[in-house]
Amino acid sequence: MTDLRPYQLTSAQLLEQLDDMVSATFSDLTSQFMLLPRGSSFVGYEDFLAGYEAVRHATNGFASVSVDQCWNAIQNNALALVVIRCILGVSPPEWQDLTFEETGVRLPNNWARGIDGKVKRNHAFFTSSTGKTALTVERTTLLLRSACRALLSGAEEAPEGLIHRLEKIDTTDGLQSVRYVAQQHVPYAVLLYERFLGRPFASHRDSISELVGDVMESAIEEQLTLQRIPFRKTKRAERVPGFDQAPDFFVPDELAPSVIIEAKITGDDGTARDKVSRILRLASMRDQWIAKGRRGFQVVACIDGRGFGVRRQDLKDLLVATHGKVFTASTLSDLVSSTDLQAFRPR
Repeated sequence: MTDLRPYQLTSAQLLEQLDDMVSATFSDLTSQFMLLPRGSSFVGYEDFLAGYEAVRHATNGFASVSVDQCWNAIQNNALALVVIRCILGVSPPEWQDLTFEETGVRLPNNWARGIDGKVKRNHAFFTSSTGKTALTVERTTLLLRSACRALLSGAEEAPEGLIHRLEKIDTTDGLQSVRYVAQQHVPYAVLLYERFLGRPFASHRDSISELVGDVMESAIEEQLTLQRIPFRKTKRAERVPGFDQAPDFFVPDELAPSVIIEAKITGDDGTARDKVSRILRLASMRDQWIAKGRRGFQVVACIDGRGFGVRRQDLKDLLVATHGKVFTASTLSDLVSSTDLQAFRPR
């Protein structure tokens, strides 16, 4: 394996050694799928247990369940709302759908997801001024009403070829099942089967998906700030005149860009391909500017994650389009010295 990296070669050298440079970049990619950002809304087991105990005490060990009892629980510890959702086995948007089916009232889009995040960050949410508003109380009551009805009824008989979402060990027979699981030692195989159906950390991965991407962007921002290089970092989904999609970074700015940086960490090859396509469009735009006599800009890609290691041809296209200016987390320290960014570094 060569010690050289594509950003260290001339365009001619890059084309001559393209396969080697693809292999070198592949070797630099790190999966990082075993590590996740905790984020501000991560809930540890001890905190979750406190929320569970609030529900257990309020329902007298699940002897009965009512909206009032659930309110007592979530006022004692707002995480009880998350516990109730986990007993149902649904995501926040699915709880909204269930609420509409049970009550006929449709909550605003993503409202349940929003309150789910709030109670994770503030366990006293329902005793705060925000949680006590009439609108919040009304909407939360609707969620709890639908949950109580579902927990009392249990799993309905499903048509051939289908399975009811409540057909799991703790809800299949309604509250009787909840009591059984709460009072008995659940067999380990059952726990593993529930985990197999739900995927470990799936909910947390969904909630911090944006933070995963921010890891690379934050590292780039740190490099640029350290070297005192002027830059403009765009906001998510921001519209920038002249660009179909706003790049992640402009140096020095979007009015006269000299360097454009795109950043992405992903373990999904589909997401990686989307990012590659986006960078290729920027490279095409750069070439069009030059053909029209305008000053072009350098396109730089900062990537990582196993998603970029799936399609060899995609990485070839990326290296050619960026003239080799592709960096990973392990080579990001070379970002400034090996690109046109160095021209903006104060002497």
